Amino acid sequence: MMITPFIQGFGAGGGLIVAIGAQNAFVLSQGVRGNHHVVIALICILCDAVFITAGVAGIGGTVSANPALAQWVAWGGAGFLFVYGCGSLRSAVRGGCLETSDRAVLSLGAAILTTLAVTLLNPHFYLDTVILLGAISSRFHGENRLLFWAGAVSASTLWFICLSLGGQMLAPIFRKQISWRILDTLVWATMWIIAASLIMHGMAD
Repeated sequence: MMITPFIQGFGAGGGLIVAIGAQNAFVLSQGVRGNHHVVIALICILCDAVFITAGVAGIGGTVSANPALAQWVAWGGAGFLFVYGCGSLRSAVRGGCLETSDRAVLSLGAAILTTLAVTLLNPHFYLDTVILLGAISSRFHGENRLLFWAGAVSASTLWFICLSLGGQMLAPIFRKQISWRILDTLVWATMWIIAASLIMHGMAD
């Protein structure tokens, strides 16, 4: 059964965004404290939406206009996702925990600047939102590409809302290694499923 564009966009966006990193740790830690957590979440959601839109509208269109390039990107994207998934699998096996009590409460200005820094100064942010999601979206056309975009943006929005507003509940849970292992396992599975889908599309072309 074919995966719908919205679900594939949700899975691709969610799998990339959920991957443990400085941004997610920061959002969760501030959510635990209730420290400008709504503003921080909104900044992350808006940044993702803007750059996912740029990727789907720009990179996706460029790739889809060139069949040879689209096939190259499909294989290259699959390879990247495979390696990305390996990293999550390695983290799941190794285990980890999140410590949220090592930072002082930030002022609104400092919270905004820190959020922008952990988001926009991270090269992987552009790789994930603009290049990779844009490339994956090139597999779809017209309304299906719009559905893919909606899925990716929805995944980002839901994730940051959960991190921010659910911080008080999530923090004690994610101090345990088993929680991170479960999360990393889900990210690994998502990445490899999407990689397999890209490979199949590449072979079909």
